[in-house]
Amino acid sequence: MSGYAMEPATPTEISTQALPPSDQWSTAPVVPAPVCRFENFLGAERAGTLLKYAISREADFHAGTVLDPLSGQVSYKGRSSLVLPVTSSVFSAHLADCLPLVQEILGHRAALTQTLTVLTSHGEGGHYGMHTDASRVRDVSMALSAVYYLHRRPRGFDGGQLRLYDTLLGSGGAQPAESYRTIEPEHDTIVFFPAGAFHEVVPSTCPSGHFADHRFTLTTWISNTESATPMPDGPSRIWQWLARAAERTRPLTDVTHDHDGASPIALPPSDPATRLTLPSPRTTP
Repeated sequence: MSGYAMEPATPTEISTQALPPSDQWSTAPVVPAPVCRFENFLGAERAGTLLKYAISREADFHAGTVLDPLSGQVSYKGRSSLVLPVTSSVFSAHLADCLPLVQEILGHRAALTQTLTVLTSHGEGGHYGMHTDASRVRDVSMALSAVYYLHRRPRGFDGGQLRLYDTLLGSGGAQPAESYRTIEPEHDTIVFFPAGAFHEVVPSTCPSGHFADHRFTLTTWISNTESATPMPDGPSRIWQWLARAAERTRPLTDVTHDHDGASPIALPPSDPATRLTLPSPRTTP
């Protein structure tokens, strides 16, 4: 038996001496970036074929770049990866079919009409420092980033996780917080998150040194064209906060071309027959 009394406890008031009163609150909320992840996105056969394609194009990859947020100049600072601009009608169709569900989960309310895609490769020491994808889209408050992972199994690399940072809302404005969530780069898995969210790819190791053992991704930015308009209720408050923080990472001058050489293509309409939706809740008979 417990040595404690069994009678109901009586609430005790914490005195103002123990907890002094305050004239105003001084808390700074930390808002997690919404994220949505799908496993088995393309299926074993398509994923395997795409991986073979990526490996076969080794000679066509080139060093990935970044844009200086002040000058807009292209550099390699903070990034070590290989990229290959690509397009795929099959991949775009899969994106279109799952986007209505993704937008419902993420609380995203905007028209999405185009994609920009690069195939990336991270080997020994591959990484991408903390950044946003503001330079990839016209309106970061209404754009999505998607990362689809490919690799050999068993995995030939270590590391390479995605860190998706929370946003700190302080008196000085929105900025990345110290806290983050970690997403493992699992084969045939895709993750969606706001293009305005701060994120990074942690360094990877590749003991064999073989290109085929690298960490591969299809990285896609999904946005609206210049003539597109947002939904009537506009982006949610969380998306606006993320965009406000991300705007400081956008070059001050307009950039007309993607710095990795990718070209935008139109996003096809979703197919009602294959579109992903949330399952209906079970009802008790």
